[in-house]
Amino acid sequence: MSDETSQPAATLDESSGQNRAPSAEDNRIAARQWIDAFNARDDDREADARTADYVAHAPASIEPSPLDSNAWVQFLSVFLEGFSDLHLEVEGAAADEQMVAQRILFTGTHTGVFQGLPPTNRRVSFSGIEINRMVDGKVAEHWVQLDQVTLFRQLGLLVVPGPRLVTRLLTHQARKLFRKRPSTAH
Repeated sequence: MSDETSQPAATLDESSGQNRAPSAEDNRIAARQWIDAFNARDDDREADARTADYVAHAPASIEPSPLDSNAWVQFLSVFLEGFSDLHLEVEGAAADEQMVAQRILFTGTHTGVFQGLPPTNRRVSFSGIEINRMVDGKVAEHWVQLDQVTLFRQLGLLVVPGPRLVTRLLTHQARKLFRKRPSTAH
């Protein structure tokens, strides 16, 4: 088993003496090291894993606009305020020379305010998908999608349908009830 944290993202091609472009495996390792830096709360190493012109795309329901590096740090701080022990586990990854996709398991305890919700001290576990565009062994662009429904349910929050959907749901249930009524024909 190799030590993923000790391998550099770009390697020296020994036959030519020149740097070569990172391979798919190099990119997979670099993306994993970025997660490891977050888990260790090593802000410098986490920032160093991103390019200078880094852009992140969070779920639109949480943050509709793209985020630069500073806004990304602020976005993470909201999660860390609510879940100071937040831990990310890479459950699977696929990579090529430009992109890395990772299935992530997020776990933590709700010990601080999170999006206005006071601490519940509940343990949470929810999944996510991260896709990273890699440039020279660093994350240049990042997309993340989270299973927010599972997160909110574990915090005791209900997802309430909007007014248009409530009407449809009630109409559908009423139609089902009327279809099930026994026939009263003589």
